[in-house]
Amino acid sequence: MATGLAGTGSRMDSRQATHGSALHVLAPDTVPATAPASTRETINVRATDRVPRQVSAAGVQATGAARGPGRDADQSAVDRSELPCRSHLPMTDFTGKHGLIVGVANKRSISWAIAQAVAKRGARLALTYQGRFEEHVHDLSQGLDQAPLILPCDVSSDTDIAAVFEKIDQEFGGLDFLVDGAAFAPREELEAPFVNTSREGFRVTKDISAYSLIALTRGALPLLEKRGGGSVLTLSYLGSERVFPNYNVMGVAKAALEATVRYLAADVGPKNIRVNAVSAGPIKTLAAAGIKGFSNILHIYPERAPLRRNVETAEVAEASAFLLSDAGKGITGEVLIVDAGFHVTGM
Repeated sequence: MATGLAGTGSRMDSRQATHGSALHVLAPDTVPATAPASTRETINVRATDRVPRQVSAAGVQATGAARGPGRDADQSAVDRSELPCRSHLPMTDFTGKHGLIVGVANKRSISWAIAQAVAKRGARLALTYQGRFEEHVHDLSQGLDQAPLILPCDVSSDTDIAAVFEKIDQEFGGLDFLVDGAAFAPREELEAPFVNTSREGFRVTKDISAYSLIALTRGALPLLEKRGGGSVLTLSYLGSERVFPNYNVMGVAKAALEATVRYLAADVGPKNIRVNAVSAGPIKTLAAAGIKGFSNILHIYPERAPLRRNVETAEVAEASAFLLSDAGKGITGEVLIVDAGFHVTGM
């Protein structure tokens, strides 16, 4: 599945993998598709913000008019010192915000799609890598407008987690959002009958796939408080509620993860920190392709989902960006399912 199914031993580090990868990579865009027409016509950025790549004729004209007579309204260059303040930006804008994204493995990772979605809206990011994924993360980072902070992190290590947040505090001086996209289950635990789940396999899967959200949120708490609050997001799958072939112990871990979202939301809510999850439909990833019967699930969804198709990674990333942004500031403790409506069907 798009998230938990990214955990088979032969396709990842011996201890930890990341949430699902995707076939679809977001194309850069300056204005969010969800922004109202008035916002798309006139792009407002602060004096200290970067100029958008594309400014509509209407936007340039409006800016030129504000400058007074004698200035060419159709000029291609925009004087940032005279543009409106941040309060006029769309609520899904991330300009001036800093975030940590855990779980990027390659260009098909959902975590990477989320990184692109928030980065194109102005966010400065810290990305972590685990084991052999270091080179992939460094290569991917070259495509972001702002160079991210890249740090090693094994989410099963409290020492690693503490070092990550210490470095982020030094570099950013605070944090506005956190995305936990780490998940792993030993291959043998997914292939064997569920009744044969080993004690160690159960422990490792729950540690990396569920407890990591607690450990990361705890580490991020002081940095989020420095910014007056923020947003935490993780990734789940419908296997937390229903039985899917060969999902096994990962389904149990996802159920624990979703319960963790609710308890964390209640715990840190008074600090103006929101905690949510996005539950994505099945996405064909390198790791998920190694799950026996996964191709059957991909074929069933378009037949039964109300939208008659599978979900795309870009759609999952956009939904995630919404929950991380100010537009979702009234939502916490929620599991948002992005699966083309499959979850509402009875059969």
